[in-house]
Amino acid sequence: MSHSAYDLEERLGTTDSSIATSAGRRHTPMENAFNIFVFVLFAVLWVGFAYALVSSQGSLDAAWRWITSLPLILQGVVWLLFLPVVAGLWVWESAWPLAMRLILAAGIGFFNVYLFFPGYLLRR
Repeated sequence: MSHSAYDLEERLGTTDSSIATSAGRRHTPMENAFNIFVFVLFAVLWVGFAYALVSSQGSLDAAWRWITSLPLILQGVVWLLFLPVVAGLWVWESAWPLAMRLILAAGIGFFNVYLFFPGYLLRR
């Protein structure tokens, strides 16, 4: 038995009505394009991270030094915009055991790409 967004709104009450209406609505073409762009951007960044990890770990060190050499305000902007990738860099640059760094960086990368995957593409 399926319920409409209106039925769901009635059951949830007025406080949660925005959740019910946004869960059932269709995305605009601009939202679709933005979601795909963000997914591709982070997928490319993580593929680049993995490639640098295998072929040139010095480039990851250089990227971390570049980020930390930025003025504090710009560092905050970079952290905010690219939080999962910068967190992966931070994990990689830590003094933790190699296995732990690999597992954490790979986990952050997988989780990031998984969450940003535009799932509505599969439901068509």
